[in-house]
Amino acid sequence: MTDKNRLHDDAMDMLLQTSRTFYIPISRLSGRLQGAVAAAYLCMRAIDEIEDHPLLSSETKIHLLRAISQKLTTHGQDMEFTTIFEPYKSQLAEVTLRLADWIKLIPPSAVPNVSSSTAIMASGMADWVEKNWSIQSEMDLDQYTYYVAGLVGVLLSDLWKWYDGTETDRDQAIAFGRGLQAVNIIRNRQEDFERGVNYFPPGWDYKEMFSYARKNLALADTYSNGLKAGQIYTFCKIPLLLAYATLQAIETGQDKLTRQDVISIVDQLDKEETQKQN
Repeated sequence: MTDKNRLHDDAMDMLLQTSRTFYIPISRLSGRLQGAVAAAYLCMRAIDEIEDHPLLSSETKIHLLRAISQKLTTHGQDMEFTTIFEPYKSQLAEVTLRLADWIKLIPPSAVPNVSSSTAIMASGMADWVEKNWSIQSEMDLDQYTYYVAGLVGVLLSDLWKWYDGTETDRDQAIAFGRGLQAVNIIRNRQEDFERGVNYFPPGWDYKEMFSYARKNLALADTYSNGLKAGQIYTFCKIPLLLAYATLQAIETGQDKLTRQDVISIVDQLDKEETQKQN
């Protein structure tokens, strides 16, 4: 097994550990697209783990996020974060400590896209840590969800274009990420409360956040429906279907989807895709 193949296997194992939602669609991508998307997701997950870390101080989070952003902005593919991470090595998650490995996995021609989006995300996260995640309006919520999730949609669209020239609408791509994040905000509200964070603007309750989520998911539907049939379309539809199902589950009193729920949703999509092909 080559070092590249071993790193790819490590990335897929890490993906399985860190995201049930995205492991399924990423595992269905092929070749260099799978490697690029898996690595891109892990790069963003690496900085997300810093922003959400329960033990790091805000000052440390801001320092780490800004240092990572600067490094990603000014260096090429051969990056090393040891100096940045060393003082906090015992506290940081493995997915964060291996950030340099995930960058090595990205095909060289896609590195600028991933580095740029991840750098912007890290800088934006640092700004929101500095603000103590104080969301006072829907505009604030839009700005926060842009940095932590809308940029995921933008990066994915960049990777679709890099891979096979697929063109997509940028605003719809942002809504794709924003809608998924809004569902996470709803699902994790109690957990966020317990760590002193509230992403609901003043005066908002579940009704308003559900509306916000569905507004963005509707744009995400338009985004995915504009894609031609194939692996990219299927990739986008899976998390969207899971997001809608999660909202429905929460409305009926469930905390989250069961493993069987997820399997059934994916199986149904596969059946529909097979029928279309026939």
